[in-house]
Amino acid sequence: MSELTEQLKAEDRELRFADFTLDDAWALGCRLRAAAVAAGLPVAIGIQLGEQRVFHTALPGSSSDNDHWLARKTRVALRYGQASLAVGESFRDRGSDFDTSSRLDPGVYAAHGGVVPIRLAGGAVIGAVGVSGLPQLEDHAFVVEHLRAYLAGGA
Repeated sequence: MSELTEQLKAEDRELRFADFTLDDAWALGCRLRAAAVAAGLPVAIGIQLGEQRVFHTALPGSSSDNDHWLARKTRVALRYGQASLAVGESFRDRGSDFDTSSRLDPGVYAAHGGVVPIRLAGGAVIGAVGVSGLPQLEDHAFVVEHLRAYLAGGA
């Protein structure tokens, strides 16, 4: 198991919510957007609860391609119940590639970093939050940084 896989498992144990409402989605989404604007990041940001997109924004420099990447990564996070980066890394840990080994359409699913499941304390995944527009490790790190801050009460 790679060092990155260990880090991703630790994040999954850490980043859990007692509850997550539509108001939380709005507050977290606005936090992500404000941070991305302040840093001049060309990203699309999305939050999904169940099958419903509850927050979406696109910043200058992003494109519809980022929206499509975000949707594909979100499908992976929700299908596997893990961060999209963790899914891709789990395939790499086994010496394979998600696009060729998952038996899923790579036009619909992307196991690249940037989307993290919204997980309740008991373990249930109720949604996902993510960004697209940066290299995958940076997409992932940006989401994790702001999930930590939000969970710490820095909304």
